[in-house]
Amino acid sequence: MTVAAAPRRLKNPWWVVFGSTVGLMVGNGPIVFFTFGLFLGPVTREFGWDRTTFSSSLLFGHGFAALAYPFLGRAIDRYGIRRVSLTSIVLFAVSLASLSLTPRAPAVFLAMAALVGLLSAGQAPLPYAKAVASWFDERRGLALGIAMTGIGIGATLVPQFARAVIGAYGWRAGYVALAALMLVVAFPVVAIFIREPDSDARTIIYGDSVLPGLTVGEAVRSSSFWLLAIPVFLVVTSINGVVAHLVPLLTDRGVALGQATATLSAVGLATIAGRLISGYLLDRFFAPYVAAALFLLPLAGVGVLAAGTGGFALLLAAIALGFGLGAEVDVIGFLVSRYFGLRSYGEIYGCMFAVFTAGTGLGPVLMGVSFDATRSYTFALAVFGVALVCASALVSRLGRYNFPARRHA
Repeated sequence: MTVAAAPRRLKNPWWVVFGSTVGLMVGNGPIVFFTFGLFLGPVTREFGWDRTTFSSSLLFGHGFAALAYPFLGRAIDRYGIRRVSLTSIVLFAVSLASLSLTPRAPAVFLAMAALVGLLSAGQAPLPYAKAVASWFDERRGLALGIAMTGIGIGATLVPQFARAVIGAYGWRAGYVALAALMLVVAFPVVAIFIREPDSDARTIIYGDSVLPGLTVGEAVRSSSFWLLAIPVFLVVTSINGVVAHLVPLLTDRGVALGQATATLSAVGLATIAGRLISGYLLDRFFAPYVAAALFLLPLAGVGVLAAGTGGFALLLAAIALGFGLGAEVDVIGFLVSRYFGLRSYGEIYGCMFAVFTAGTGLGPVLMGVSFDATRSYTFALAVFGVALVCASALVSRLGRYNFPARRHA
């Protein structure tokens, strides 16, 4: 239930969804992850690094982000979304721009990437998901799905922006431009649109001024936590590993850079559809079964890439990968709220997103190691295919919801 029919002093909560959508267009995913492949070539050529070295920047960055998420979630639960996020956005922008000063020493670059990852945590889905989940109950899946389409829109547009800047001014200017774009868009959006329900609004939505839910300790000790965390890790490692190396994988096969970038943008567009459709389905069907089906879909994309098929099949592969990637973030936000409630949503989501982020960093490294060892991505693609099947089987074993939607007249 929304509070659209609540007292007039309560603003329409769909503005929170709108603000979350725009803010996530320049979230840490579109800004850092989806532009990764565009920087890989120019940076490794200039410094003479191999792909594993550069790919390790994602592992370091996402590793430190993973460490930050539980603490960030606790801070948001305690101090509020707006105060924490606004500070994080500024620090993230400064650290990202500093990558333009990268020296030839790989260790320094990896340390700088780790700092970027640490400070990027406040411009991730976590604060936006908490804001949206707090305002919506019965239509939570759809609201989260709409909000998370911002990542897909950003994944479509931001790489094109980065490619244009890198092509015209070089990769160092690319990092500065991305930092400026994120700051100019995200800061005012969070300041104006992102808010949490007060005690009166919570009473209207949930029948109590205190949000229902488990503590972090209770959640982590439950089997439901691990039946969600392990599949999340397997799926995100697989999909993001492939997506991060999609541009170099295709250009190695003779595909033009423009077409390869367009294929990456197709992944972003597919995430939009994945988030909207999965959000709709999560509200209407038993979510673990929906998740199990969605986690299998990227297997088609992995198979196409492993087979070396070109032409229209590449577009289908991009759609399958993007749809699965888009659905996963919705699944996390929705299932955390239904199995663990909203009482400690920020911190529990932070723990789950730490798992998500660790996989996001590990996947590209595994792809890089596969290429450097065999001059091919085939082995890593085969491993990822098996991982997707295992993830689907595990998430389907989740039991009934602990905190189902309240039914309202």
